[in-house]
This record gives sequence, structure tokens and C-alpha cells, in this order.
Amino acid sequence: MRKTSARSINPGSRRGIVRKRSWWLFRAPEAGATFADMARSTPWHYVRRGLTLAVLLLAAPACFIFNKEGKAASSPASNVPEGEIALSVTNHNYLDVVVYVLHDGVQTRVGTVTGSSSAVFFLPARLLGQAREIQLYGDAIGSDAFARTDILVVQRGQYIEWTLETDLRRSSVGVF
Repeated sequence: MRKTSARSINPGSRRGIVRKRSWWLFRAPEAGATFADMARSTPWHYVRRGLTLAVLLLAAPACFIFNKEGKAASSPASNVPEGEIALSVTNHNYLDVVVYVLHDGVQTRVGTVTGSSSAVFFLPARLLGQAREIQLYGDAIGSDAFARTDILVVQRGQYIEWTLETDLRRSSVGVF
């Protein structure tokens, strides 16, 4: 059986003149047509372009309007109960990390941060001690790796952001 291409024989023609099919997406050029004639758009192209532009203009602002909830949770200090300090831990490590607070010679477990996630903990004021100095200690579960911060002085109303990297020795901390 013979393959058919974009050209077919017009069944209504007695002479068997070959005529090209015109597809809705592509216009078949006529004999002797120039490139400008081939590139000319039909009215449906204008309608399609207009509809596409209208959809994009309506959909783009919706991304900003419906994303307001995520902005409020970015600052852990805004929802802190009275007398407590917020500790935001972001774990870029693939292992789970147990977080401890070292204060007044005592190590107190705060919680666990799952690998590749983040968590917010609220530290009671009693963990800060008399001098309000603490150290954070993170122990990776299933590994010898750990992270320890320098001594942090935390005042009332401040919060702590601790970022644990894939190599725990490169972790960083900030008091805001």
C-alpha cells in the first residue's frame, strides 16, 4: 500500500490535479508565494493569541493573592508565647538530628528535626539560666557527626535561627 503525504488527489477533479491539504495549524503555500505570504496569520491566530494573553494576565496575579498564608509563618518570633524563646531549625542534612540546649552545665533535649526539613521549637525561659547564655548541640542519628554553636546570649523577645548543613561542621546560627 502506498503512503499518503500532505498532498492528495482531489477526488472531484477530472484531471487529477494534485492539491495540498491545508491544516488548521499550518497554511499550505500557493505556487509562487513569498515568505511574507506564508507567515501571514489568519484571524483565528489573533483570537488564540488574545485568549492566551488574557489567561496569563489573569493567572499571574492569582499566584501572589493566594500565597499570603506562607508569609506570616516566616518569622517565628511573631507567635511566641510569653516568656519563651523561639528556635527555628532548618536541617539540610539527610539524617535526622536531635537538638539539645546546653545551659548552666546541663544538657536538655529540645526535639528532633527530620532530615531535609525544618522545625520550630519554643524554649522555656528557665533554659536560659541567670546569664541568659546557651549553646545549641545537634547530634545526627546514625552517625558520629554533630554540630555545636558558640555561646549565644539571648534576650527577651529575640529568636534563634539555626541552619544545619549537609556537613554539620559548616552549620550557622543567628540570633535576631
